[in-house]
Amino acid sequence: MENSTFGGGVLTLEGLEVTSRSFVPAFVLLLLVYVFILVSNVGLVVLISTERSLQQPMHLLFCNMSINDVFGATIIVPHVLRDLLLSDSERLIRYSDCVLQAFCVHLHASASHTVLMVMAFDRYVAICSPLRYAAVMTGKMVAALSAALWASAFVLVLILVGLSVRLSRCRSVVLNLFCDNASLFKLSCESVLVNNIYGLSFTVVLLGSSLGSVALTYLRIAMVCLSSRSKALNGKALQTCASHLAAYVLLLVSGFLVVILHRFPPLAGHRKVASVMGHVVLPALNAVVYGLQIKEVRQRITGLFHRNKVASTF
Repeated sequence: MENSTFGGGVLTLEGLEVTSRSFVPAFVLLLLVYVFILVSNVGLVVLISTERSLQQPMHLLFCNMSINDVFGATIIVPHVLRDLLLSDSERLIRYSDCVLQAFCVHLHASASHTVLMVMAFDRYVAICSPLRYAAVMTGKMVAALSAALWASAFVLVLILVGLSVRLSRCRSVVLNLFCDNASLFKLSCESVLVNNIYGLSFTVVLLGSSLGSVALTYLRIAMVCLSSRSKALNGKALQTCASHLAAYVLLLVSGFLVVILHRFPPLAGHRKVASVMGHVVLPALNAVVYGLQIKEVRQRITGLFHRNKVASTF
């Protein structure tokens, strides 16, 4: 059996099945999307941080999503781009790096849910109790909610990955493009019953609290909108909640798709593509959907295109 000392050993990663004809387009497209994720999300965080008029609770909470999206994409995309250039025998990773990557992958996924839960609470207070919004969503509350969402995700994932690290290893091939918790405990020949029990509990707690809080929040918001005859209130609710709900549905679909495809080994190629797309499509869409929702951001983009158009005429 392979040495089970933490950090020891080198693992081999599976590769993305790309033909010689589609290699260049796939590489360029993935690189361009990654650059867009970095520029758009970092740009939004900088803009919100520097513009006093944008330093509102909703926008400050959105910064958590932008930071998490950049974090999630950076964990995966450069790694996949590098491996596209390597042969199967060169696609290697140290076990310690694999553990770190798995931890970061699940931290990103967990924080995606906790961020959206906190943002749903913000929309609930803003729409259902607008007169108390300023008193409830203070700067201290925003900081406390931000700290809580990251801390809860960190602790849950630390236990999840820690249970896999304790196992000895008898395999050296990671059955994925990148390391995650499933690929870690699949390296062992020991019983993974404890891992499966905690993994199921982890999923139930995270998804249960996420689904429950978001469903209750939007049910309450819908009841308030239906009982109100104010077109301004309904319009505000539709504008601010539609993008949040769309992002949440896409997150759920992406997560469930990868989990389901894990259960069908013949569809491993589809699972790999779905895993990568979940780390690039959602961060790119979040930046576009939420960014364009902010009036000042739309004005900046419109002004930029207007200046470019004027400059091109001279």
